[in-house]
Amino acid sequence: MERFWKNKWFVGLAYTLLALATLYMLLQIKPILLTLFRFLKAILTPFFIAVIISYILNPVVNVLNQRKVPRTIAVLLIYSVFISSLTVIVMNMTPMFMKQFAELNEHMPEMAVRAQSLVDGFNKNQLLPDSVRTGINNSLTKIENAISQAISNYVNQIGNMINMLFIAFIVPFVAFYMLKDFQLMEKTALAVVPKEHRKKTVKLLIDIDTALGNYIRGQLLVCLIVGILAYIGYWLIGMPYPLLLASVVAIFNIIPYMGPFFGAAPAIIMASTVSLKMVLFVSLINLAVQILEGNVISPQVVGRTLHMHPLLIIFALLVGGEVAGIVGLILAVPFFAVLKVIIQHVFLYYVHRPTV
Repeated sequence: MERFWKNKWFVGLAYTLLALATLYMLLQIKPILLTLFRFLKAILTPFFIAVIISYILNPVVNVLNQRKVPRTIAVLLIYSVFISSLTVIVMNMTPMFMKQFAELNEHMPEMAVRAQSLVDGFNKNQLLPDSVRTGINNSLTKIENAISQAISNYVNQIGNMINMLFIAFIVPFVAFYMLKDFQLMEKTALAVVPKEHRKKTVKLLIDIDTALGNYIRGQLLVCLIVGILAYIGYWLIGMPYPLLLASVVAIFNIIPYMGPFFGAAPAIIMASTVSLKMVLFVSLINLAVQILEGNVISPQVVGRTLHMHPLLIIFALLVGGEVAGIVGLILAVPFFAVLKVIIQHVFLYYVHRPTV
């Protein structure tokens, strides 16, 4: 029997069968796992958001703490600066948003008529085969039904706004206590680890911080820069509602590869109700912004800190989107980056572990 366990093919087959058996058992208890996932998501969401906020702000708190500012005062100071800045931004941008929302609502019937005229133009075009016209009409019908269903779902879920408001209210308090006691939490977590493994655990945490820290903070800055560039471009070409559409570009830019397409889609759809020339201009602006982002902005701000292959990133996005939708797409890459670091450390531990 020992001869079989020394054969790498036999060991590989055994592990493959074990993995398939585990996957089969998980599929059998899928309803229980989904119920548990929904319960944990509802409970842990505010803590998870607070952890992200604490992780982003902790370096600033550490800098102030090193300059003899108590952590509690440092956290309160950061909160004060953040709230003051947010208030100024909201007070200046809210009128612009409201004005553009009002204009959008006022011109919605006109844009609907233009969109209908474009559809009629396609249908009357004798150069298009019947199959193409049928496909276009079916696609438009599906899009219309999807929008109607999304609006209906939103109206039906207004009751969940109370829960969202509660989460928004509790997150700052949770983040405050996490930031205040960040170092204590680190020491408490390390105290649980056996002494012989603490050095490796510290190394693991440092590598995770290196992989994630610059990426998360840099990615937020990149999204802001991309949003500003998109707004300037939309404003220069006279695109309607430039602030709203540029905000969508900035938000979705946090999703690698697919984010720029999602972010540009609303602007292109809106431009199609204006003119074909506007569609071309909007496409060129988004293309130029993404070329700048990929070749200049991201390498300078974020760098290549994750060292993840594009195929792994695409796989992570597919898994994240399937598990948690838009939120999953945003968090998939950082999560897989952490998982990659952990797997690397586990592999090195077992490779270099002394044999008995």
